[in-house]
Amino acid sequence: MKDLKYLYTLENLLQEGGNEMIRAAQAEGQLAVGTVCYQLPEVLLNLPGCFSTRLRAPRTSSMEMGTYYMTSLTCEYCRALLERALEGSFQFLDCLFEPASCSQLADCTEDMEALAVCTREKFFCQHVDTPMKDDENGLNHLVRMCRVRVLDKLHEVYGVDTGDDALRAAVRQHNEVCRLITEMGGYRKAENPVITGYEFAVFTLASYCLPKDKLLPILRETAEELRTREPDERHKWRVRVVLAGSEIDDPDFVKLIEDAGAYVAADRFCFGSLPGRQEIVLNDTEDVLTQICRQNMRECQCPRYMNTAKINERKSYIDRLAHEYKADGIVFQQMNFCNFWGYERAGATHILGELGGWPVLSVDRPYVVGTSGQMRTRVQAFVERIELKKLQGGNV
Repeated sequence: MKDLKYLYTLENLLQEGGNEMIRAAQAEGQLAVGTVCYQLPEVLLNLPGCFSTRLRAPRTSSMEMGTYYMTSLTCEYCRALLERALEGSFQFLDCLFEPASCSQLADCTEDMEALAVCTREKFFCQHVDTPMKDDENGLNHLVRMCRVRVLDKLHEVYGVDTGDDALRAAVRQHNEVCRLITEMGGYRKAENPVITGYEFAVFTLASYCLPKDKLLPILRETAEELRTREPDERHKWRVRVVLAGSEIDDPDFVKLIEDAGAYVAADRFCFGSLPGRQEIVLNDTEDVLTQICRQNMRECQCPRYMNTAKINERKSYIDRLAHEYKADGIVFQQMNFCNFWGYERAGATHILGELGGWPVLSVDRPYVVGTSGQMRTRVQAFVERIELKKLQGGNV
């Protein structure tokens, strides 16, 4: 297929935290608001005059300093973030919000705060407690935390407008990004898609990490480009898979899977679009913040939510995606030492595989995995297993 016009541009921008696009937005007076998790409604960090950026550690090699402060038995994503922070890569941030999604991320951001890795004059790091059940008590708690710890703090320190009109403006911008990403992702359902899983991962990742007002023209033009893009006469993939599980902020992992013969048709992982890139529907009668928090809480598929309904929903959601995107199997991955996704992966592998009948590749992995020969071998073996199942016409 013909290369997408902005793919190379975004690939380069995503190699650096404080990249050219972020610097341009800050030069116009916008605030760079860092975050580390989907648990906190992203739209609240994109009020007029602000843009959110999900923190990553691209091109990570050594994590010696991060390991020194956090030990070798903690999540490599957290250690990599701390390593990058100690190197000064997050100096561009005006503030950082850390939802209490897991204790390891909390430790990571607390270390960043204690070690003063960001030295901008008004920089602050704010910890936001989030619920573990999606009931009314959980919603009331999330609304209160977002109002007191997020909106009030932004207004107090930087004078950000946090009124209903500002929230609705942020929702309109968010919804346009979601519509374009959803349109682009919808092409993956086709038998011979006009976008690769890797390409889609790059554009989706950009929507989490780059200023949305500057990214939107690129997304609009790319969506138009895809409407007339001609797929290759014969695609190179032998099977289709849903990629599910914990944090993936490296599109090269998706590329590795596709180079091994498995098309990534759906992305049910942190930094993915399912969920994460759904429009927020507002009415004119209820408090705007409550509506935003409710939708975030209802759609979130993070294993931190531990009520029975959510536990069951997470498995059925992946099963539904596998059918909707015509998948042949499921790749369920987990970052090394990730507590929540560790037990979720074990349960989901049993329920979706042994009980649900899906071929499942269940793996734990390091933070940097895009060139792993071992992972490539495992994916190739999984592809062959699915092909064997197709030949035999039954479970293997």
